[in-house]
Amino acid sequence: MPTMTAAQRRAQARAEYDAFIRGCPTNQLLGRLSDKWVSLVVAALSTAPMRYSDLSRKLAGVSPKMLTQTLRALERDGILTRTVTPSVPVRVDYELTPLGTSLAHLLTAVKDWAETHFDEVHAARERYDAESAVS
Repeated sequence: MPTMTAAQRRAQARAEYDAFIRGCPTNQLLGRLSDKWVSLVVAALSTAPMRYSDLSRKLAGVSPKMLTQTLRALERDGILTRTVTPSVPVRVDYELTPLGTSLAHLLTAVKDWAETHFDEVHAARERYDAESAVS
């Protein structure tokens, strides 16, 4: 068995990623990206950088703790950047990175789909519930 360099081992591991395996890093990443607040934060930032308070107002129902955790996780993953401008009070802006912008196209499409098709989904739910109640 030939010896592989570290770069070759990393390349092989990337080729073998399988999101269906729980321990796979891509499975963990999909878990992060499927979070409701992640999708909404990325969609909100897809149009322009925003301050924390602007995001908080835009995302109705998000708690300050959840918004902070979501922003920190997205910054750690390289999806957004946090820029602090020294002023009184301190100004903090959040902006998507190029990686985040590529993700925003996908998540915004899902958000748009949900907004477009909710009436159909709601009608299907009502039909299902009515049929299940009869059974």
